[in-house]
Amino acid sequence: MDAISVQGYDEDRRVTYWNTGSELLYGYTKEEALGQRLEELIAPENMRDTIISAHRKWLDQGIEIPASELTLRHKSGEDVIVFSSHVLFMDEYKKQEMYCIDINLADVRQAQNQAVFKDNMLKAVFQATPDLFFLMKEDGTIIDYHAGDKKNLYPLSKNATDEISIDVLPKDIEQKFREYINKAINKTGVSSFEYKLDMPHGICYFEARLCHLTEYKQIIIIVRDITEQYKSAEIIRQQAYFDTLTSLPNRFLSLDRLSQMLEETKRSAEKTAVLFLDLDDFKKVNDSLGHEVGDKLLVEAAGRLKCAVRKADTVGRLGGDEFIVLLRALSDKIDAVEVSKNLLKIFRDPFRIDGRELILTLSIGIAIYPENGSNASDLLRNADTAMYQAKSLGRNTYSFFTKEMNETMLRRFEIEGQLHSALERNEFEVYYQPKFNVKNGSIVGAEALIRWHSPILDNVTPDEFIPIAEHTGLIVPIGKFVIKKSLQVLKEWRKSHNRDYTMAVNLSPRQFKDEELVGFIKTHLDETGIEAKNLEFEITEGVLMIGKSYIDDALNELHNLGVKLSMDDFGTGYSSLSYLRRYSFDVLKIDRSFINGITLKKEDRDLVKATIAMAESLGLLVVAEGVELREQIALLDEFGCDLMQGYYFSKAIPAKELIDFHYIKNY
Repeated sequence: MDAISVQGYDEDRRVTYWNTGSELLYGYTKEEALGQRLEELIAPENMRDTIISAHRKWLDQGIEIPASELTLRHKSGEDVIVFSSHVLFMDEYKKQEMYCIDINLADVRQAQNQAVFKDNMLKAVFQATPDLFFLMKEDGTIIDYHAGDKKNLYPLSKNATDEISIDVLPKDIEQKFREYINKAINKTGVSSFEYKLDMPHGICYFEARLCHLTEYKQIIIIVRDITEQYKSAEIIRQQAYFDTLTSLPNRFLSLDRLSQMLEETKRSAEKTAVLFLDLDDFKKVNDSLGHEVGDKLLVEAAGRLKCAVRKADTVGRLGGDEFIVLLRALSDKIDAVEVSKNLLKIFRDPFRIDGRELILTLSIGIAIYPENGSNASDLLRNADTAMYQAKSLGRNTYSFFTKEMNETMLRRFEIEGQLHSALERNEFEVYYQPKFNVKNGSIVGAEALIRWHSPILDNVTPDEFIPIAEHTGLIVPIGKFVIKKSLQVLKEWRKSHNRDYTMAVNLSPRQFKDEELVGFIKTHLDETGIEAKNLEFEITEGVLMIGKSYIDDALNELHNLGVKLSMDDFGTGYSSLSYLRRYSFDVLKIDRSFINGITLKKEDRDLVKATIAMAESLGLLVVAEGVELREQIALLDEFGCDLMQGYYFSKAIPAKELIDFHYIKNY
């Protein structure tokens, strides 16, 4: 710290005393200062007259010079700010002498300026920062506060600041503040919590940070508006856990809720049910009316599902047209049945989408905890298995999971796994079931039927693997394999017997999507030299029901190519007659279920007789499949049926046996 300056002046204001502090403060040495007049030594020019006058009045009139802050002058010409006080007394010569005591205020002024700067800076920070700053007593009384953005300041009392308390806040928020104030008092560091307030401009979310000033027994609280962050986090959460189209819980959240429900159920004697729902034939809606209509239908379906369950239950969307319903706190599986029946019921009313009325049904699979699984993934998988069982029962129904269903699905997965490379491993073989003329019993052709000899799965029936091949798309290369092999065998068969045989091959729905199909057939007809009229394609009503333009185009191309078209399994569908009018069929094949009944039921006999008569009037060749009895042959002959095939004559046989086949008429 600088020394205090002490100067002495005589009645003429000449320096009589100049201490070291004066030398340091004003820059003059003692020798330089002594004898110099005050006003000429350290007084700025504009103050000289004032100093002379004040000094004279004190000497003559006794008017003291008050202590004050002065700006004097350094030897270098720079300002020196001092706090100056004065004293006047008589010396031993009866002369009055004035002493000045000057204290350097440079450090004080600098500190003051710094304090002002910091105060202004703090005010600027408060104004620029949207956070709210509160200084409180430990009892929650607000001592002071700053709000850069006053719209987030909860309405406070207009009284003095120290009369405001946090009890102006809603009761639950006040309690939360008091709880965290107590935490801050009892621990070091910063405590924080989040809360929301209903403000005049809407619901806002805040984060409060609290710090205890132990020495002053005060609490500093900084409150930040986190509404935007909260909304952003909510959007992210919505996208992560909820389906964007229907706003239902997605697969992840549904399974998480199921896991929580299972934990709760373990502590009680109640049950939990998982319902796996699939919208029947939804793909047809998407394909025929477009995805926009399909999306609207899914939204409407989701709304109906939510209305059909309790608040405690969960409806989720797994993806596509698959939904899940989680039923908690069930006392018996009958409760799940009632819910399932109600779900089926609410879908009976048509959906009205863009002026259309659409009928949509459900297939529901049910798995019960703990009987059908001990965890979420097992229950979901088993409910899925049960749903496929409901599909096989005719759809628009529900089915419970059983052990047998699970074994069926495991078998399906095994088949699918082996099917992918079976063609490359040469595990497929084409068998042929001969066709015969009803009148004379002569063999006229055959139907090609695929067989799979799997060294791992043994012989897998076509009923098992063909639907899987259709679902995976593997039916396309398998179908081409059948066409190619069948034409090669037909060529060899005709050459061996010098007879005009025909070969029938089945076409599945998926094969019609293959743009190379017709070109492939034409290429192999040309390579084998087989005339198109000797190749016949059997098509089920299921293919025609798809109703897509590519089906019509492919059928027209096949007809123009000259191959025969046969409607397979006639009588099992609902619209077969309309399809006979619409497409250029050459052959009608009566389903074996009707042939089995012609010797037992008059209804079947009359229906087969009428079908043959109708086909004859339309110029169609009629084939009866599944012939096993001599009595059936007699009736078919009587009704005018053209061709027949069945176990009475032969099962499907390998190519070599077909070429060597000889049948002697014995009816």
